Amino acid sequence: MERQVPKNVRQIGNVSDSPKIYVEDYVDTFFAQLCEKCEKAGAGPMGAFLVGDIQYGDDEEYVYIYGAIQMHDLKMSGNEYVIDESTWKHAYEDCKQYFEDGEMLGWFVAHPGVPLTPEASTVKLHKKSFPKKNTVFIMKDPVEKEETYYVHKMNDLMEIGGHYTYYEKNPCMQNYMISSRKKNGTFPTETVEDRAAKDFRNLVRKRGDRQRGRRPGGLMYAASACLVLVLVVMGVSLLNSFDRMQSVQNTLDTLAGATDTVETSGTVTAVTPEDGAGDGAGDSSDEAAGDGTEETAADASSGADDAQSSDGQAADTQSADTQSVDAQSADTQSANAQSSDAQSSDEGSSGDIIVTEGNGSDGVYTVEEGDTLAIISRKMYGDVTHVDAICRMNGITDGNLIYVGQKLLLP
Repeated sequence: MERQVPKNVRQIGNVSDSPKIYVEDYVDTFFAQLCEKCEKAGAGPMGAFLVGDIQYGDDEEYVYIYGAIQMHDLKMSGNEYVIDESTWKHAYEDCKQYFEDGEMLGWFVAHPGVPLTPEASTVKLHKKSFPKKNTVFIMKDPVEKEETYYVHKMNDLMEIGGHYTYYEKNPCMQNYMISSRKKNGTFPTETVEDRAAKDFRNLVRKRGDRQRGRRPGGLMYAASACLVLVLVVMGVSLLNSFDRMQSVQNTLDTLAGATDTVETSGTVTAVTPEDGAGDGAGDSSDEAAGDGTEETAADASSGADDAQSSDGQAADTQSADTQSVDAQSADTQSANAQSSDAQSSDEGSSGDIIVTEGNGSDGVYTVEEGDTLAIISRKMYGDVTHVDAICRMNGITDGNLIYVGQKLLLP
């Protein structure tokens, strides 16, 4: 099975040589434990078989060492290392038990005080035991903590300038290390921890702490931005409402102090003067632009009305019990509007006389109890078609929000 090149690695030495050697971190830890044992024992060397696989790429060759099995007994014969049949047998059994798919592709020796250069006998032993190309031999001084890697190529053991230590989950090697400790009569105080997993956990923990540190700031920024947006929207709405209310108030103030003139049609104009100082009657004259007709409407509180026609004829004065004239709509009033009780004395007059009184007679209607815009339109114009015109005149967007005492301009 083709293996992916590990990404979480640590480079040791110059790795420009070929093949590229990758040693799993558990294996490196196991080498350190063997060196510690060898240093404490102070006797001969200790060795281990290397377990892994060799991969051949298009432009490069890779050796992956993900397991190590301690040699049952590495003997010395003079200056030569000896690996007997019993040692090989135990190694094969352990490899089959812990590394089913693994291949023994080299060996490791920890030997204090020995130069880290293999003797000719050592090269011969390696070529006999591991004749395959790119098999690995590692020598390490347990006292000085120095090590050298050699690779079998060109029919010799060639020194490799450096290698990689890589980190990944390795339960096979972890189980073997725990088992070997039990066989030796020592029990770990805690389970051997996967250093790669530990490194990753530490990295994730640091990133999580940084994210938690940034998260409150991000939330505060988002909340502040939302609050500012809400305040801006509220401010714009209030400003628009204030300007609209101010405009309506200015209009009402202007109307309260001036005489209002309401045009009822293109030919007839009804004029309502302000009440006098108690004289009971008031006269006003207006010239009609179309036909020159003059009309005068007396105050509804007085008992008599003086009306003059456009040709100068005077109307008979009516009694005080004369009923008020029904006010027709300013847009729909025509020349045939007649008062219910008061009539003009001359049939030849050129226009009908419109007299208004009460709420709304001065062009400003004060909202009464139970009023709606439809009711007000019907009161003032005889139908409900003027609701939209009243709303536009007074800047009303919702017709249900009028209130008692509110003054409305009549179109």
